[in-house]
Amino acid sequence: MKLLFATHNQHKLEEIQQLITPSVELVSLNELRFSEEIDETGTDLTENALIKAQTIYRKFQLDTFADDTGLEVDVLNGEPGVYSARYAGEEKNSVANMQKVLSLMQGQANRKARFRTVIALIYKQQEFLFEGIVNGEILEVPMGQGGFGYDPIFKPEGFDQSFAQMNAATKNSISHRGRAVEQLINFIHQIS
Repeated sequence: MKLLFATHNQHKLEEIQQLITPSVELVSLNELRFSEEIDETGTDLTENALIKAQTIYRKFQLDTFADDTGLEVDVLNGEPGVYSARYAGEEKNSVANMQKVLSLMQGQANRKARFRTVIALIYKQQEFLFEGIVNGEILEVPMGQGGFGYDPIFKPEGFDQSFAQMNAATKNSISHRGRAVEQLINFIHQIS
């Protein structure tokens, strides 16, 4: 089965490739030489995932999935949420995004947060949604060199390391994206 992952994010692509079953041939936008940015104009993660999947499906007519992920912090009323990638500005600077969150949370006792991923799949012209959530907390300072995005400041529940301190296998086994992808893979197994 051939499946197109509608992303330009190499980190996401590598994570998904480690998780997806070998019976699925994963194709990326880079392989199709599609370099345009897709306007993420949705007001929530589900809308953005659907916008990306629909745009790419219309262009290539291949079964397609896209994801959108957000960090949702309790004391920030769920921010950065759908704006996670560009929280500190349109240049999508991960370090600046982390610093903004840490600055806004300075002195806050409640550090609860969660990562949430929504995957939209268009398979045989039908739309399907999958969601993965991991709860945790925001650290006071970044820790670790691995991962990407907010990983250095997010510590998942039940662990004493940030996502950035974990090896890829551990992170993928518990992450929001890993949980959403697991649902996607289970669905693919049922239909193939």
